[in-house]
Amino acid sequence: MDNILKTTGMKKSLGKSLLYTLPMFLITFMFLTGGKPNFSDTASGIALLTVFILVNVLFFFMHFTGKTDKYRAVLFIVFALSLSYTLINNMLEVRKAMYFSQADILECKIPFCHLVIPMMILPAAFTKSIIFPGSIIGGFANISSMVVLWLVATLVLGRGFCSWGCFYGGWDDGFSRIRKRPVIKKINELWKWMPYAVLIMVILSAALTLMPTYCSWICPFKAVTEFEQVTSVESATKAGIFLSLFGGLVIVLPVMTKKRTQCSFLCPLGAINSLSNKITPFTVKIDKSACNECFKCVGVCPLYALSKEDIRSGKVSIFCSKCGKCMDACPQNAIHYGIKGVPSGTLKNFSRNLFLFVSYLFMAVFSAGSIINTFHGLLKFIF
Repeated sequence: MDNILKTTGMKKSLGKSLLYTLPMFLITFMFLTGGKPNFSDTASGIALLTVFILVNVLFFFMHFTGKTDKYRAVLFIVFALSLSYTLINNMLEVRKAMYFSQADILECKIPFCHLVIPMMILPAAFTKSIIFPGSIIGGFANISSMVVLWLVATLVLGRGFCSWGCFYGGWDDGFSRIRKRPVIKKINELWKWMPYAVLIMVILSAALTLMPTYCSWICPFKAVTEFEQVTSVESATKAGIFLSLFGGLVIVLPVMTKKRTQCSFLCPLGAINSLSNKITPFTVKIDKSACNECFKCVGVCPLYALSKEDIRSGKVSIFCSKCGKCMDACPQNAIHYGIKGVPSGTLKNFSRNLFLFVSYLFMAVFSAGSIINTFHGLLKFIF
């Protein structure tokens, strides 16, 4: 009898999950193909079909198993790796090198990065100038489209952008999953306020110099995208800083701590996105009536967004990126996605389904192009 009930329950869950996945299936099909799939080129067709299946299978299992982070992370990490491949491949085709020259700067041929956005605010307000040497409209990764995409995602997801849309977040997320247990188990949580200091510093320095100082001197992801041609002591120093920060904050510390240390301790855009958590419709809630204060969620949080004090007070901090890792770890189902204004512990399934549909759709559509391009590039070696 128990086996019959379990089988029946699984069939019901399977049916609900398939129905839930159907809209995602149709929408991603339209976005990826434009409604007109073209398989005339074998490699392109296989790449498109592979990514389409991957996107929808991950979404299906997210609903079917009730686990979020486990499946989100797959697409998120693949997105980060493929985006770097796409950027590097594009630069090699256009410039024949990963580095950019002074001529590329003067001709505004630098692909725009969302990390520049905080540094653009004061110069744009007071001097009516855009300090990044990229294309405003048209071309690869133009300024206007990237700003609009980030703004929409930030207003809807808040710091959820850091786990569902950031170009680079998958790098330290991926390295944080390599070890089963952390080697470094304790880091002073005051370091999580460091991005606000970095934010203030780069905003003021960019306003004074009219240069994107974070990109010029600090950004660790220059190591896997583009960088200034090394022609002097200054440019060599910059390259050394980029490589050191990438190695330390994106690779070594995430492996040693099982935390996303670059996102937690350096990223200035993460600081802005944390503040936007105050205005987004979605949040993470703690059902105090179900919580037994085992604090498993505190241990697994990759961004130091949860403390024992947070759990006891029943509120997550503004640092939460809504990755879902705490929910996957909670044995009582006490921590869950919620909608602001709706009491904790109510409408859990509805809130989760709504948030996952919005956030995952954004990530799927946003990431699909670069992932398809990467698969296509790999398949060209075969076909």
